[in-house]
Amino acid sequence: MALADISRVEIEKAIEECDRLGRDAFLKSHGFRRARRYLLVHGGRHYDSKAIVGAAHGFLPGERALSPDAKGFSGGAEHAARLLKRLGFDVVEEPGAGDPPHDELISRITHLKVNRSANGRALYKPIALLWAMGRALRGEPRLLPWPETEEALKDLLRRHGVRGERLRPDYPVASLHRDDIWELRDCPRPVPTAHGDAQLKRWFATHQPLGGLAEPVYDRFRHSAVTRLAVLDELLGTFFEDLDPAPLLADVGLDDVESAEPHTPPDRAPEQWLITAAEYERGCRLVEEQESKTHGRRVSRTTHRPVRSRAARYLVLSRSQGRCENPGCTGQPADVTDRDHPLLEVDHVVDLALGGRDHPSQMVALCPNCHAVKTRGRTRETLRETLLKVAMERHATGGGGGTAPPGPSL
Repeated sequence: MALADISRVEIEKAIEECDRLGRDAFLKSHGFRRARRYLLVHGGRHYDSKAIVGAAHGFLPGERALSPDAKGFSGGAEHAARLLKRLGFDVVEEPGAGDPPHDELISRITHLKVNRSANGRALYKPIALLWAMGRALRGEPRLLPWPETEEALKDLLRRHGVRGERLRPDYPVASLHRDDIWELRDCPRPVPTAHGDAQLKRWFATHQPLGGLAEPVYDRFRHSAVTRLAVLDELLGTFFEDLDPAPLLADVGLDDVESAEPHTPPDRAPEQWLITAAEYERGCRLVEEQESKTHGRRVSRTTHRPVRSRAARYLVLSRSQGRCENPGCTGQPADVTDRDHPLLEVDHVVDLALGGRDHPSQMVALCPNCHAVKTRGRTRETLRETLLKVAMERHATGGGGGTAPPGPSL
């Protein structure tokens, strides 16, 4: 690799090639994706900085175009962007410019294609995703050397691969990479498909790639509780319906769902409870997609119980800002749980057993006393009518629009 030898001549040739082919065809021909942050501005048009530099390398005498995974080559401030600036080109920084839209990205995760057997859907990819999600939640490094990934996933497949899964972490990693969910670095492209056997195993053993969740996926799992919970709901509902996922969730650090809820005591920092309207709207879209598949379903274990959404519960608690959503509440307990959560219970105003929806528009956060009145008090029918209006109004304003809900001041 000879980045230092690239001049304006090679860069302009790469720009001409991009103009001739069109952006998408140019990126595809060189194996690149759209730039995530740094864009080259030339002639009033924007170009993907890393792809342009990679293609320009191929115009040097005796050299080939660089692949996206070429060792030591990145599109960041210290590589492609720095080179372009040194050559006198304008480079603009647009955080997240190349990331796929949130809904598109999550759709890739919630519509996984997996192999099926007589025992049901294979668990390779769900297990790998849940492991990586747990790592993101804890803020652990996004990318790991292949031996560490291999060891961790082998152990999980050994413990939880109950549908005939072999101890082959290369299967889910290669497949998730083709889904644009998993990133592999320091290795040649293309990565073999997950349908091989000896060839795929040999490829990973030979190249020892550095890998992990694609950066935008990791960031959403790390920073968006509602995204994390909605994906968890989808994976568990799709792949573990007839299984007990608790041991797996404990092993990957996702067993304590309560820890993902808002936890700042409302008497100390009520603003921490605010959820943006955009986040609330995105969360509701994810809830609605899942609800369209689970409405009316029951999970059969020792009892029959409705399928419920962790994400919907999280949205309601966030919307409440830690206060009872009954406008007539006379005072909720000032105490909090041992996790610093207010003593609130999320309730379905219209019972699921009676056809109610598992959706924030029909759910409220209530203190224990108001919950008891709504459930068995003499005035429960009147209160239910009020609470249904409250739920719909709060939902319509995207989580409350950033204003504190009516109710007692703690």
